[in-house]
Amino acid sequence: MRIALFTEVFLPKIDGVVTRVVRTLEQLGELGHEVLVFAPGDPPAEYAGHEVVRVRSFSLRFLYPELKVGVPTPAIARRMESFHPHVVHTVNPIWLSAYGVLSAGRRDLPLLASFHTDVPQYTESLRVGWARHPIESWTQFLHNKAEVNLCTSGPMVDRARQVGIERVELWPKAVDTVAYHPATWSGGMRATLTDGHPHAPLVAYVGRMSREKGLDRLVEVMQRLRERVPGARLAMVGSGPYLEDLKKRFDPGHTVFTGYLSGTDLAAAYASADVFAFPSVTETLGLVALESMASGVPVVGARAGGIPFVIDDGGTGFLVDAEDVGGWVDRLTLLLTDTGRRAAMAVAARAEAERHSWRAATEALVGYYEQAVETHWREHRPLNGPFLDRFAKPMPRATD
Repeated sequence: MRIALFTEVFLPKIDGVVTRVVRTLEQLGELGHEVLVFAPGDPPAEYAGHEVVRVRSFSLRFLYPELKVGVPTPAIARRMESFHPHVVHTVNPIWLSAYGVLSAGRRDLPLLASFHTDVPQYTESLRVGWARHPIESWTQFLHNKAEVNLCTSGPMVDRARQVGIERVELWPKAVDTVAYHPATWSGGMRATLTDGHPHAPLVAYVGRMSREKGLDRLVEVMQRLRERVPGARLAMVGSGPYLEDLKKRFDPGHTVFTGYLSGTDLAAAYASADVFAFPSVTETLGLVALESMASGVPVVGARAGGIPFVIDDGGTGFLVDAEDVGGWVDRLTLLLTDTGRRAAMAVAARAEAERHSWRAATEALVGYYEQAVETHWREHRPLNGPFLDRFAKPMPRATD
């Protein structure tokens, strides 16, 4: 199968959406499928054997400097036509992927869209709340052009339907249980994360340092935690537009900011912590929580968004109401001081992670591609009308 994939984010940027896209590309290649990727920024020319088309883009420096906004060009249309995909997949359609939606419609191609980031909700934390309703309407319009819409967690399936998105299905969660493993624990990494105090109790966070992640909540939590667990330390792994602000807020004597880590260093950082703290309320899934669980480290996470879809409260970790500082302190204290409870949760977390492979999730995705193709052509209506007659360039069904 040939798949044209439009994404708003891609390498070298690192986040949960990019991780899912690149792992999916790897699996699609192994399964014998061909993908043509359209991505903004400065992506590699190919990934896992698939061609990546670099799309001209600009940065939203005033709002989110890491985000590159792709600008549609005629070259995209020409490349789409020469590739002649069986299906178009748009990841988080807002701008570049929105062009993918419109391009698929113009060419009468089957369309699948995936909803990874609740952008309308993010507008509040990014202080542009006035844009929430227009973005919500735009998101609904784009997704409802697709034959199939996918979400990566049960709660986000509900959220998508709440904003008016139709034909919604679940794209199963997945995690790399080979790269992320308890065996990657490292004494050297533990020393790094604790600033030379490897025997101190260690709480870790891994992910973007951005305002919408709610990391400010951990400032008071860690202050109060040290009153009950003297010497407790926090490792903040990652980077982002809110990094410098966070450095000013946390106690520098008990907090380490590592910047971005990847590969074996990132795996070691996960496995070398005692517990993972995840206060974000805007997650559609929370892949980092799954990666922590695969590393044998239980998670204390906010009872919001997709996090309850990942954590079995009391089994593989704990769920806490986001603003309940006392609840966070209680759960973190328990896991840092009760080594037996922590060890039992670590085993359960690893076992749960092992149930979710990238191969199984990608095979499910291929099934949804086939569903989108069959639905499109079964319910096919030829493009017609004065507007479409002038601008449409319908392509025949790809059969090879």
